Amino acid sequence: MVQIPKTPAPVRRPAPTSADVARLAGVSRATVSYVLNNTSAVRISEPTRRRVHAAAKELGYVPHAAARSLRAGHSRMVLMPAPAFPVGPLYSQFVNELQWALGRLDYTVVQYGSLGLTGDEAARAWAELRPVAVLVPGSELGAQGVDLLKRSGARAVVTLGAEAVEGAHALLMDHAAVGRAAGAHLYARGRRRIGVVVPGEPGLEVFSRPRLDGVRQSLRGTDATVTELPLAYEEEAAARLAARWRDLGLDGVFAYNDEYAMLLMRALQDEGVALPDDTAVIGADDLMIGRLLRPRLSTVHIELPSGRDLAELVDRAVRDPGAELERREVLGAAVVHRDSS
Repeated sequence: MVQIPKTPAPVRRPAPTSADVARLAGVSRATVSYVLNNTSAVRISEPTRRRVHAAAKELGYVPHAAARSLRAGHSRMVLMPAPAFPVGPLYSQFVNELQWALGRLDYTVVQYGSLGLTGDEAARAWAELRPVAVLVPGSELGAQGVDLLKRSGARAVVTLGAEAVEGAHALLMDHAAVGRAAGAHLYARGRRRIGVVVPGEPGLEVFSRPRLDGVRQSLRGTDATVTELPLAYEEEAAARLAARWRDLGLDGVFAYNDEYAMLLMRALQDEGVALPDDTAVIGADDLMIGRLLRPRLSTVHIELPSGRDLAELVDRAVRDPGAELERREVLGAAVVHRDSS
């Protein structure tokens, strides 16, 4: 019987500590802590900072987030609940900028899915992670949820939606303004029978209903009519809508956003509907691809809040949780007129 020699188990090295970094860099452990935690209250020379970072990289040392939280009395985690709606390129760009800006301020950004929970139930799940701040897209969070988060240690709760929530900082986004801009533009272009696309995807109604209302507001008291057009984001659905377009008698359409506008434009062109002669089309978001279409897509340019400004708001609220709540209107809407209208 042949005996196969046993392979010796790999030697597990102990995790490097801040003391190891201090010895290699030739500084004190306190200096290592000041450098790696980006402490601004203590002045450290740039050569020393470089030496500490080089030593930490060589040893593979990573600061212990939980220990740092215990010393500070709170975590540096900013929780961003995953939105319950499909996000487009514009929102993704905003989130990326925000994450970068918060990282520069030494916060750790965590995006978290609530597994179907909403409102105050979702707030309880978020509170279990003990974030120092929570940024809530939409308007489902209530005052009880804000209170729960604060009692669990959150120093800042910021909502991004149409309405303010008691106890939270609020970035107010008036999506009806997007619809008002689109409706006024189509009316000014001589269109009187105007359709408004309402997406069929769950979660988007928080944006689509205010945009539809905005179009109606802009045309109230005029001779124009508004027709609601439910549409799923599918080629087949767009083709079915385009097939009955002439029966609808519409001469203008606000297609909710640029992506739905592109979907509908292709289907209308396949049906022989001339754009903009038969029907003027306008989207929203001002995506670059809209400028590459033929005809070039008219759109509503949406100005979202700066990720850097929002990060600074979070940082101020964390540093001074008792400060007066900030409420700002942050959504700008301006028409960009191109060939499709």
